[in-house]
Amino acid sequence: MRLLVLGGTGFVGGTTVAEAVRRGWSVTVFNRGLHGGTPEGVRRLRGDRTAPGGLDALAGGEWDLVVDTWDGAPRAALDAARALADSVGHYVYVSSGSVYAEPVEPGSAEDAPVVEAAADDGDGDYPRNKAGAERAVRAVFGERALLARAGLILGPGEDIGRLPWWLTRIARGGDVLAPGPADLPVQYVDVRDLASWLLDAGGRGLGGAYNVVSRTGHATMGGVLDACVAATGSTARLCWTPPEPLLAAGVTPWNDLPIWIPLGHEYRWLQERDVERAYAEGLTCRPVTGTVEDTWRWLRDVGGVPPRAGRPARAPVGLDPAREAALLAAAAA
Repeated sequence: MRLLVLGGTGFVGGTTVAEAVRRGWSVTVFNRGLHGGTPEGVRRLRGDRTAPGGLDALAGGEWDLVVDTWDGAPRAALDAARALADSVGHYVYVSSGSVYAEPVEPGSAEDAPVVEAAADDGDGDYPRNKAGAERAVRAVFGERALLARAGLILGPGEDIGRLPWWLTRIARGGDVLAPGPADLPVQYVDVRDLASWLLDAGGRGLGGAYNVVSRTGHATMGGVLDACVAATGSTARLCWTPPEPLLAAGVTPWNDLPIWIPLGHEYRWLQERDVERAYAEGLTCRPVTGTVEDTWRWLRDVGGVPPRAGRPARAPVGLDPAREAALLAAAAA
């Protein structure tokens, strides 16, 4: 199988490249050549898809499958799709659940309304960029386009730092503010399971939109944090705290306390999407312990969360120690 990855050095793109190499595929990556490296044997084409003539390096190539993780201006996705229309058999676009138009009902499937965006839009916010890029790819490739609407992505290489923050915090020890309830269902996908599904589904020509994330409750908040304690060998004590006082104190779910979105919260749907369509097409998700252990091993090897390739830096996630201490004291009182 001949694979082209647009990007290929970031979190999802790099993992997809590694999985394709493991399978013995012929792999080409196209990027600006400014970030990261590629495994031995991978062909690297250089170009900037946002610049005039920036796609010229793709001319004359032929591939069975392309995987694109673009999250910038939709018109850049449109330009890339047009450039590859006669060179690629099938187009896999790694999209996001963020494309759904709020408010979103928990349990919604792929037919839920999507935010308004045009295929030729300039750079906007993340939901519009992803929704516009979906339209761009579908406009060119039609049924030859697979739109993988990923959810929370965890695993080795994570460049946002949600799971790494919990691992680092728990490794530090002491009393840890654990947002309850412990049995709160969590929905996410390990990046390696996502990459495998992208290649499997794209390789057999699957088209259309799919929510590509685990079933709700594949893990729980308690399961994630217990796995962090076990993986790090920490003596940390998890201090489970109900959501109400945390929300009243201004704690922001997802950002201040990564991964956590309590029941009833306006963004709870981010961890309660219907995923049966992807499971019917072969999605499998490994146990949370494997994701946590492997992320901790990777994090110790690299020494910290790497910068995101090609996009502006994001605000760091997680509570600072002083605020966490204050919240723990308030909970104890």
